[in-house]
Amino acid sequence: MTNAPVDSIPARRVLTGPADLARYQHDEAEWAPYGMPRAVVRPQNTAEVRAVVRHCVEHGIPLVSRGAGTGLSGGANAVDGAIVLSFEDMNAVLRIDPAERLAVVQPGVVNDDLRAACAEHGLWYPPDPASSPWSTIGGNVATNAGGMCCVKYGVTRDYVLGLEVVNGLGETVRLGRSTAKGVAGYDLAGLMVGSEGTLGVITEITVRLRPRRPAERTVAGYFPSVVTAGEAVSAVTASGVIPSALELVDRHCLAAVDAWKNMGLSADAEVVLLGRVDTPGAEGDAEAELVRECFERAGATWAAVSTDQQEADALFEARRLAYPALERLGPVLTEDVCVPRTAVPEMLARIERTAARHDILVANIAHAGDGNLHPLIITPPGDEAARGRAQSAFEDILDDAIALGGTVTGEHGVGLLKMGGMSRELGPAVLAMHRAVKSALDPHGILNPGKVLSTGLPGA
Repeated sequence: MTNAPVDSIPARRVLTGPADLARYQHDEAEWAPYGMPRAVVRPQNTAEVRAVVRHCVEHGIPLVSRGAGTGLSGGANAVDGAIVLSFEDMNAVLRIDPAERLAVVQPGVVNDDLRAACAEHGLWYPPDPASSPWSTIGGNVATNAGGMCCVKYGVTRDYVLGLEVVNGLGETVRLGRSTAKGVAGYDLAGLMVGSEGTLGVITEITVRLRPRRPAERTVAGYFPSVVTAGEAVSAVTASGVIPSALELVDRHCLAAVDAWKNMGLSADAEVVLLGRVDTPGAEGDAEAELVRECFERAGATWAAVSTDQQEADALFEARRLAYPALERLGPVLTEDVCVPRTAVPEMLARIERTAARHDILVANIAHAGDGNLHPLIITPPGDEAARGRAQSAFEDILDDAIALGGTVTGEHGVGLLKMGGMSRELGPAVLAMHRAVKSALDPHGILNPGKVLSTGLPGA
């Protein structure tokens, strides 16, 4: 294998110094293994990406694509001797088309920056992961990210119309379309969404946009336990209301955010449910009131439709800040299971039992409205015994989600942490189909090897 950088890329954008390489070794996944790359390349256009891919094919070098490094499954972690392809310099919004309601962007565009650019045209890009101020559209596409409003508006895959991709042979191809409809051939663009860089390197993304969203009403409820909060989620689902957000935050998360940001958050409840409704007019008022009633019937100790927008926004901001706030307490192993909405109360109860059984602290946040739960397993720094218990609890939570008809990942991706869980969820026949796709699109086994599934390909 050669250590030479790609000749067509200026040396200043090929990083090989030890300190530079260390900054690109891993994402935010706690305890996911990582190696030392041989180089980090920061391309500025598709031609440079294609040159890097062809270099890796020719020399059998692993290639790891990376966005902002905010992932939580180890999907962007380097392997020893890899070239890491960082898209931080490919960060342009290339076009916003108000007539067709679409945008064309490079993969390094930050989610919130795209949303702000769309707002200038009276348009809205809905997918909003909690990391939206930092995560990139390319990373969101790689993991099929969701977010707070996906309970009503869907996830990243629902908004990706087309992609420009450099495939595992170093060829530049265009997948998908820019039209409202189209069924020519297999949905290869959809296949790329959520593939975590294992099937191709995405260099351009065309996304669907919506008109500017209506004003939202916020409903807050305090609950004595995560189980009663889960029952309120089921009640809202049964009511027929489709909220624009329905988020769960427990007291551990609120306390951590308050200690960090001094936001004056209430500690009067074990769990807070935050609902939002964006249906216009009197119908929206009625839906908000119905959500409040669902909270009360399920056992809320307090529930109200907010009349203080600043307070409501602060609660949702606390939801976004929960993960980094908890990281200040110690290493956090983050789950991302998704279960049927009717199974949310039972899944939350099982998470509590798992925490007690393994004598481990588990905080809970959740996109509760679509059954996507994020138990956060927290361990004291340097406590190896607690780390072992945390890893056992992690696998038990995956198994409980599968047993309830759910999945081991709703939006964070498989990466390295969920490979065993995915194998248990899918079974041998479906895993063989996955491996066949991987072999067809990455015949040399260079694209993010060792992630998502074990393929047995050269270099994997």
